[in-house]
Amino acid sequence: MSYRSILAVASMAAFLFIACSNSRKSTTLQEPSKERTVEDDKADSVLLAYDPAKGDKWIADFVQNLHKKYGFNGNMLVAKDGKILYEKAIGWADYLHRDSLKISSEFELASVTKTFTGTAIMQLVEQGKLSLNDDVKKFYPNFPYDGIKVKLLLSHRSGMMNYVYFIDDIWRKEKRDMKKGVSNQEVMQVIAEKKPNPYTKPDNGFHYNNSNYMVLAAIIEKVTGKPYSDYMMENIFKPAGMKHTHVYSTTVYPKIPVDVVGHDRSWRYSVAQNFLDGPVGDKGIYSTLHDLVLYDKALKNGRLLKKASLDSAYTGHNKAINGHFNYGYGWRIFDGDNGRKVVYHTGWWHGFRHIYVRDVQKNIVIIFLGNLTNGSLLHLDELYKYLKTPIIRKGAYSGSGSLPGSDED
Repeated sequence: MSYRSILAVASMAAFLFIACSNSRKSTTLQEPSKERTVEDDKADSVLLAYDPAKGDKWIADFVQNLHKKYGFNGNMLVAKDGKILYEKAIGWADYLHRDSLKISSEFELASVTKTFTGTAIMQLVEQGKLSLNDDVKKFYPNFPYDGIKVKLLLSHRSGMMNYVYFIDDIWRKEKRDMKKGVSNQEVMQVIAEKKPNPYTKPDNGFHYNNSNYMVLAAIIEKVTGKPYSDYMMENIFKPAGMKHTHVYSTTVYPKIPVDVVGHDRSWRYSVAQNFLDGPVGDKGIYSTLHDLVLYDKALKNGRLLKKASLDSAYTGHNKAINGHFNYGYGWRIFDGDNGRKVVYHTGWWHGFRHIYVRDVQKNIVIIFLGNLTNGSLLHLDELYKYLKTPIIRKGAYSGSGSLPGSDED
């Protein structure tokens, strides 16, 4: 072989080596490892750093007014472009014992939990362990309804009744133990035995209710062979660096081990946990402001899901309400002009009332976690305007919008 031939072969080999190397680097950038490193923890610490002396004064005044005028009691945070603009813990964690909230307080996330359940389902779809077109009967042959697919559960199009009211009615009529938690698997068995009438036919329309995500959590348990709590810890909380997030169920904990108590409309009514705090997936995840910021980061950087899966989750799978509002796979959606997309979720359960907003285009995160359900979170319009994000309230747009509680949580 001539010198020129040897040189040509060497050059080609070097080119291929560099190309493969760059390809590997590109893949790594697109799909970060789920394994945590010391560098990940350092980056998270920088992201969560906050100096109260440098907090946004306008937001501070807004939150104080929200507290004084409308009675907001809870924790809130606003972040933009990887920096916390303002955070505040304001009011009581437990009014009876006069315990004050802390930034690190863990709240029952109520229906914000559904975003996590949807993420877990999409992970299993990526892994080929289930399909969006799988019927529930594939996993639970005695399930009494035909034609309910995974994608219909994700988008609230199953037509199922709300198990919360159905189970509550049975437990009261049959005088069952109201304190001992009932599990997802037990609810699935009761549904199979009692065969409650559905609300409507599958895929007939959008009907928000907790049954969809309770069933999805049961499917996660059946497919993985693990409790929902274990799957979430191993595949979402730990990879995202969420060290203060847990799944708590009254099937495991007679008393949920957190200090924040939900209060229903008045401080006189603290809400006791009961058997309905047993099922999870539609609710049941407890977390903090900072961990929800880390969750946002892990979704954006591809640590939890591939872009194609996120695009599917962030696509409205129902008819838009008031021209902008829709529901994807685990996320409520605001579709604005010029591709402006905001994904969010509300939460309302046993004295807790929340909203978790992620402006995907502008890289803004808005979190309000409340433990006094008094309607204060209906008064956030001026904050949205200040941040130049869409107003996340259906009634702010053409049409009557939805009344609080009508299709929310």
